Parts: sequence; C-alpha cells; structure tokens
Amino acid sequence: QVRLVESGGGLVQPGGSLRLSCAASGSIVSINDMAWYRQFPGRERELVAVIGGSGSANYEDSVKGRFTISRDNAKNTVFLQMNSLKPEDTALYYCNADVVYYSDYDVLRPFELWGQGTLVTVSS
Repeated sequence: QVRLVESGGGLVQPGGSLRLSCAASGSIVSINDMAWYRQFPGRERELVAVIGGSGSANYEDSVKGRFTISRDNAKNTVFLQMNSLKPEDTALYYCNADVVYYSDYDVLRPFELWGQGTLVTVSS
C-alpha cells in the first residue's frame, strides 16, 4: 500500500510562514514529478508548484518569490515553504506525486497519487 500523507497546515497571520510536508510511504521504487495544488472555495483545484526528479521547479505566478518547493528523495518527501502569506493564499492544499512502484499484478509503472488535503488559513 503506497500513500501520500500531508502535514503542516493551520492558521497563520498575514505575512507569516508555514511549511507543508507530504511523505510517500510504502514499497516505492522511485518518484517522478511531485507537486502542490490548492483549491479555493467555489473554484477548481489549481497547480501551485511542481518539482521534477532533477530538482527543477515551476510556480504559479502569484506565489513566485514567496513559495519554495523542495524534495528529499531519501525520505520520499516533498515540501512547500510558504513565506509572506496573504489572505488570498487561504485554501485547501493537496500533494500530488507520480510514484513508481509494483502493482498487485507485478507491473512496474507510475501511479498518480493525491494526499488527503490540508487546510491553510491566513487571517488576522
């Protein structure tokens, strides 16, 4: 059983910082892209940041210079460091990853997995 488990969400004041973590557990061979999405009330889930296996990262424009995505391959974990948080960053944040492992039928391939979501609230 391979899963993504998120942590780090909570309430923070405007201008504050928060770090989200997402760890993949199970019999994992490797992980390709890892990403963070967020969903605002009444809107579709949107990409925030993505990091490839090589470490190259891309960001949604509104978070550039404020958020940093990183990964620890030894721990199969992706992080999202969020600085200078704004009320408009308030959303449900979801981890996403392409995790390579063997299926129940011994087929090796990437599986797209999602975390359960963690709520980030930026408010004074």
